[in-house]
Amino acid sequence: MVEHVTVTVETPDDERYEVTAEAGAVLRDVLLEAGRSPHSRWAVTNCGGRGLCATCGVRLVDPPDPEHWHDDLADRFGYPRLSCQIRVRDGMHVRIPDKRVWGRRRSDG
Repeated sequence: MVEHVTVTVETPDDERYEVTAEAGAVLRDVLLEAGRSPHSRWAVTNCGGRGLCATCGVRLVDPPDPEHWHDDLADRFGYPRLSCQIRVRDGMHVRIPDKRVWGRRRSDG
């Protein structure tokens, strides 16, 4: 039997959504399927979920331990975590930061 979990998602526009997903699914894929892209506005320039480009970074409330070297570095230095390297679990709370490729970047709080 497949277990489904609820993930709370906050967008850069302060909108809040609840998404239901299969437990253990990749967070990046869950967000994309729900129409809540974790990528910067230039989504065509991403690595497709291989943990190399860092364009799918998100902030997590009560984040899980990192399982990928890039995600471990992001966690250690306070950068957004890579949604392509995180598996969803029940009660997960995700904040998608405002991302800008060019120009100033607003604080993501």
